[in-house]
Amino acid sequence: MVKDYAVIGLGRFGGSICRELCKEGKQVLAIDSDENRVNEYKKIAYHSVIADTTDEDTLKDIGIQNFEHVIVAIGENIQASILTAVILVDLGIKKITVKAKNDYHEKILDKIGVHHVVHPERDMGRKIAHSLISHNILDYLELSDEHSIVEVKAGEKMIGKSLIELDIRAKYGCNIVAIKRGKSINVSPSAEDALSNDDILIVIGSDEDISRFERHLVIDD
Repeated sequence: MVKDYAVIGLGRFGGSICRELCKEGKQVLAIDSDENRVNEYKKIAYHSVIADTTDEDTLKDIGIQNFEHVIVAIGENIQASILTAVILVDLGIKKITVKAKNDYHEKILDKIGVHHVVHPERDMGRKIAHSLISHNILDYLELSDEHSIVEVKAGEKMIGKSLIELDIRAKYGCNIVAIKRGKSINVSPSAEDALSNDDILIVIGSDEDISRFERHLVIDD
């Protein structure tokens, strides 16, 4: 039977991924070299094993090739993370996501051929920084080194004005892709739509343009 996910490394990041996947009803194999961590996830994951994932035979023995998506969340040991990733790529795993410790680590993972690299410390730092700037900035997701998508509460300067009046695309280079109002979401807002108090906008654009948009319209003086 093909199981959904394998999570290698059950520290804070890997453990949270494991827990969330299990909550969603996914079958998860939890893997770590630390016995205590593995024991912690025995009652949570579909299966949990103690293993040194830098050994190819060990990964084969636990049936890693049966998993469609493997997440490598090894924390401090960059060498172990890279070696594990190399083996997974060689074994032809369909989808490999690896946590990067720093930019250098990320570059190596990209060269190896890892499908998706995440940088949680950096991304979370940026998200927190945006939320500290204003209570109107609700969420922040980095799409690339230069582009992001943000979820913002309409600022006072925006209330009662239509999208055509605000002319956000022309003035700031950003695109409003959706407007959330209460429990409903408008994924194709028209230019005549006027913004109301508590409206939440989903905005996509370059980081520079988004910052300008936030400074002028989102952050209340």
